[in-house]
Amino acid sequence: MITAIPGSHLVIVYLKNAYQNDPFRIALELFLVFFAIKYMLAKKYKPHDNTVKLTVKEVDDLIEEWQPETLVPTLNTLDKLNLDSTPVILGPQSAKTRVSGHAKPLLNLATTNYLNLAASEQICESAIKTLKEYGVGSCGPPGFYGTIDVHMDLEKDIAQFLGTEEAIIYAQGFSTISSVIPAFSKRGDLLVVDDGVSFAVQKGVQISRSNVRYFKHNNMDDLERVLRDVQADQDKNNKRLTRRFIVTEGLFANFGDIAPLKKLVELKKKYKYRLILDESHSIGVVGNNGRGLTDLFSVDATEVDMIVGSLANAFCASGGFCAASTEVVDHQRLSGSAYCFSASMPAMLAVSASEALKVIRQQPSILKELSERAQVFRQVLSHKSLESLIRVSDSDLQSPAPFFHIYPKNSFLRSRAFDHEIDIPRVDQERLLQDVVDECAVQGVLITRAKYVHDQEKSCPRPSIKLHVTIGLTKKENEKAAGVVKSAITKVFGKWRK
Repeated sequence: MITAIPGSHLVIVYLKNAYQNDPFRIALELFLVFFAIKYMLAKKYKPHDNTVKLTVKEVDDLIEEWQPETLVPTLNTLDKLNLDSTPVILGPQSAKTRVSGHAKPLLNLATTNYLNLAASEQICESAIKTLKEYGVGSCGPPGFYGTIDVHMDLEKDIAQFLGTEEAIIYAQGFSTISSVIPAFSKRGDLLVVDDGVSFAVQKGVQISRSNVRYFKHNNMDDLERVLRDVQADQDKNNKRLTRRFIVTEGLFANFGDIAPLKKLVELKKKYKYRLILDESHSIGVVGNNGRGLTDLFSVDATEVDMIVGSLANAFCASGGFCAASTEVVDHQRLSGSAYCFSASMPAMLAVSASEALKVIRQQPSILKELSERAQVFRQVLSHKSLESLIRVSDSDLQSPAPFFHIYPKNSFLRSRAFDHEIDIPRVDQERLLQDVVDECAVQGVLITRAKYVHDQEKSCPRPSIKLHVTIGLTKKENEKAAGVVKSAITKVFGKWRK
């Protein structure tokens, strides 16, 4: 029958030849032909044919039973405490700031405006002039119409200030370190990280998806132990070499202590690692010239592979930077996510940061003045009357750190409990410290508790009060503020004990 069809002979010859040359091909073609025929002859299928029909009463019952989730989750006790205790600042930031609910300005110890450059008339005038010339924002990322001359000038100023080949600036301080780390460390690479680093560094480590080993906070012996273990594992299993980094902070935001840079450089050379150093809180305030830890420890800046920092603290601007070699900086221009996918820094803030650098270079005496103010504060808080009540984060009176944490002593906290072995709940400690904050505000001083993202921190630090020293206050005002804090601690802790 098939042979009676015109042209069937050619089809049969083709099929025979195709089967001999490629049997798999003919089998696949036949399968597809039969599948197409079966599909075309199959009954139409409607996916909603099996829908259950509900009566009006059933629909009404389901609607009545349905409970939507709240748009905003219910606040827990600690979140409510934070929300209720947040002060409302009236007007611009300053060393003496106006706060809602207080008739007189408060002495401000809650700001990182350490050098009071936010109040500099010279910087303000330069910012206003730049605003009139360039407008507010750049309306584009740095690599796409977002870079202008003042951005390039700031990068040169930072590189010259720190003594590195080049520098790159980011629009957001928080995003700087969290972009720098994953730009270089990828899946399979190794990060050896201090377990006391700030939340921004933690996010950078997490985003990188690298293998992570933590060492005890600021403990160089434990760091070397980790490096030895990694090396031993490498030799034993003959693993392929990967990129390896040591990640730490210069001046730790969560603890107020300073990393031993010389030992870090020694270990990174010994075990062949690269060093990423976050100097967000030390740059501009630590060292005789304000260059951070490389200045403080007389270490050449090129010994640190990447110096990362924020421009929002001592430099009274916004954004961040990474100072390093030309190769490291150029790599970030295409691989730094916050650089590539965020609008560039407003021109007026870039000019403000450049002007701040100029002030620090021309007036290094303000750094010594800041250090002296911090020493006075530490001396007051080291008074014998407070020994049984609090512990200051860095007890070294000569420490150049312009901020520090005040922790209630465990022995004091447990003195109130029926069982002295039971730890006092965190929320109760926070309430105690908030009472101190409130009492200081009543006496004319604005301070704050250290705030953390509790459910996302790797290891949330203990509750503390975080004090920031500023030269925006006179010596007399600084001494008065220290006395107020001491008085408030004594008063509130005394009531709490009862």
